[in-house]
Amino acid sequence: MSTAAATTAAVTVPDEWLRRIPKVDLHCHLIGTVRASTFAELARREGLALPAEPERVFADINSLPPDPALYRDTVVSVPQGRSVDEPEVSYSLFQVSAWVVQLLRSPEDLTRIVYEAFEDAHRSGTRHLELFFDSVPEHLAGLGYRGSVEAYADGIRLAERDFGMTGRMIAGIDRSRSGEEALALVREVVDNPHEYVAGIGLDNLETAGPPERFVDAYRLAGEAGLGRTAHSSEHAPTAANTTTCLDLLGCDRIDHGYFVLEDPAVVERVRRDGVVFTVASTTSRRSWRPWRRASIRAMLDAGLRVTPCSDDPGMFPTTLTDEYRLAAGPIGATHAQLRDMVRNGVEASWLPEGERAALLADVTAELDALDAELGLA
Repeated sequence: MSTAAATTAAVTVPDEWLRRIPKVDLHCHLIGTVRASTFAELARREGLALPAEPERVFADINSLPPDPALYRDTVVSVPQGRSVDEPEVSYSLFQVSAWVVQLLRSPEDLTRIVYEAFEDAHRSGTRHLELFFDSVPEHLAGLGYRGSVEAYADGIRLAERDFGMTGRMIAGIDRSRSGEEALALVREVVDNPHEYVAGIGLDNLETAGPPERFVDAYRLAGEAGLGRTAHSSEHAPTAANTTTCLDLLGCDRIDHGYFVLEDPAVVERVRRDGVVFTVASTTSRRSWRPWRRASIRAMLDAGLRVTPCSDDPGMFPTTLTDEYRLAAGPIGATHAQLRDMVRNGVEASWLPEGERAALLADVTAELDALDAELGLA
């Protein structure tokens, strides 16, 4: 189907369907979920000196892209200039995230932001949420790994009780750190198993650390039965990092992956193998949003398996429903492709096999019932 035909088909999907479909979010960073209102409250509580009012800082998050010369000849054209919605003064996602981490002072703060992440996800119809969490900051070192994870878990337990959701945590590996530090982190995860910590993920700017640096950490995680994912082919304009993540790191799924389009052989390989990509139409790099959406369209055209994610919903800002709206609208996904996106998310989740199968059956039944109700069957 052509892009124009796909867009025409997508118009028939009503917004009510997009709001009500059961969803799964596999790629969401805990710090990036923090609400502007929570950031403002904590900043004032701690007396944090900021260059502007906390609400203004959040409104002006805009990560500037790297040297545009790196992206002049990509398969999907990357914008070379600024976008019309960029603020006069920009605050990078990493800077704002660092301020948020600075404000978290107790286990109760950690539990609160996890609970609020699930509460906001629930409003988008999210049934299962997997959250990236980072290493414990120095000022909370007294909690240790076990204490911090248990504080996060308290937030998930409360959300499960209040919203009927399920949730898991992903231990984030900062790729700007050394392979030895990553291995130490994974060893801590393995030595302290927790029911809510389901796997590991490689994050931070892809250009800050090649995936092959983390082979030993990922091997240990695999031996322990942990799920494995990695941000790949997001910032580096190459498909090679994705093949490294699949072949050397043993990743179960890939976060982002847009630049796999640079290599037709890799596109064919991931299509054949059914690799699931968690894709976000919205990014703090505002000028790159059109490129993101065009790339996701091209991934769909190539028959790749994608599932929308919210990534950093509090800071972009976005919601998972918004991401499905963008998939149905500007990206032009068909009704059938949107249904597949939901099912891809369930099938790529790190729930235990029995729970995953039950969720897939429930989600499929709800999609069928909603289609029938709205005349989309």
